[in-house]
Amino acid sequence: MNKIVSKTLGGLSWQYYFRHFVFGLLVAGFFVWTLTQSKNPIGIGAIAFGLINTILYPYSRFVYESIMDFIMGDNAFFLNALLVLVVKLFTMFLCWSFAIFIAPIGLAYLYYYHSKKEKNTPEES
Repeated sequence: MNKIVSKTLGGLSWQYYFRHFVFGLLVAGFFVWTLTQSKNPIGIGAIAFGLINTILYPYSRFVYESIMDFIMGDNAFFLNALLVLVVKLFTMFLCWSFAIFIAPIGLAYLYYYHSKKEKNTPEES
């Protein structure tokens, strides 16, 4: 069980996970703020949803960035900075909102990648 956890949840670099976790916290903060503006109390389901999505957001973002890297390649695009910022924020909110559905794809890939890498590295005696 420990190998599965280290290959999936520990599959991203600490810096990458931390950076996107902080962005996930910011999105979660916005989510909580919007819920507090309502007259209805925040339910336990909303809290659980926000917590799970915040934890899984870095893996969701990993999937999104991997797909974008595959599609775009090493091309450079020169666009309006405001447009890029708006699109970036939109994709951050989408990745956070659907992290519970997108992240398992990234976790499965990380497990596959690290298992394959483990097989291909010669064992030290």
